[in-house]
Amino acid sequence: MEFRATQKYLLASPRKLRDVVVYIKKLSPSKAVEILPFIGKRAAEPLAKVIKSAIANAKATGVNESDLVFKEIQIGEGPRLSRWQAGAHGRVKPFKKRMSHIRVVLGVLEKMPVQSPKPLADTKDKNADKTKKESLAKIEKKDEKGGKA
Repeated sequence: MEFRATQKYLLASPRKLRDVVVYIKKLSPSKAVEILPFIGKRAAEPLAKVIKSAIANAKATGVNESDLVFKEIQIGEGPRLSRWQAGAHGRVKPFKKRMSHIRVVLGVLEKMPVQSPKPLADTKDKNADKTKKESLAKIEKKDEKGGKA
């Protein structure tokens, strides 16, 4: 089961957002929301909002917050605004204001069912016994003929 949240047209560079994602992608979403305010980057705030939104989407369907994990945190590049700044000698210096799209996908941590071990008699390979008997029979034939084993 997947729970998504997106933020489009965020006026922040994708490169700066990706620097923050590196810190949190291995954590659980609830732990990431706790840590983000202390990272000290401006990009941490909008990222925390998107993660909180994805967690809220999961809670609305009845999923426990501790069972969630990050499946994907994607920082895409949005459109660029072309801007100008005054330069020396009456010239113009162009620059781009970059936008980002944030996409967070949360998944539910699947717990492995505990299986009881099978009895040893069932796990024994019947074909292995057959091949052993055949190889022993070949060795005995060679010994009878006087050949080397």
